Amino acid sequence: MLVRRHPGNTEPIKSKEELVFQCGFRRFRASPIFSQHTSGMQDLVATGSLLKVDPDRVIVKRIVLSGHPFKILRKTAVVRYMFFNREDVLWFKPVELRTKWGRRGHIKEALGTHGHMKCVFDNQLPSQDTILMHLYKRVYPHWTFDPHVPEPASWVKNEAVVNPEEIEME
Repeated sequence: MLVRRHPGNTEPIKSKEELVFQCGFRRFRASPIFSQHTSGMQDLVATGSLLKVDPDRVIVKRIVLSGHPFKILRKTAVVRYMFFNREDVLWFKPVELRTKWGRRGHIKEALGTHGHMKCVFDNQLPSQDTILMHLYKRVYPHWTFDPHVPEPASWVKNEAVVNPEEIEME
């Protein structure tokens, strides 16, 4: 579904928070995962439209690992603090590296047993730059669909009912 926040609602909404959806005459509860789209009821949180059901559409989560240059020699650098053991360096060796200043590179080899690695970049690396590795993971929403949604409670002020016999007794 493609949703847009209702202008009357400013409260933050977390992903996987249970919400009530109304699509035409159907109402159901679900816990949606919110992501960036690339392609007259009360208390509205958002309005939207239904997108086509496409099995090629995926939701991905990006995680960024960062490290710092330890020694720099022209286009090569020894990077530390991204990994803390040799096996992780070897596992992520095929993944491309990027820096905050726009350099691109890759891991050449692991150095020692503490996660240091020798990396090669496309240009000279400044000493204050940060090396980044972007990792992506496909996310599947939890099946929290609940077709039974109780009717909303009416907001009538509950006043105490006074018995006329009690008034006469006083």
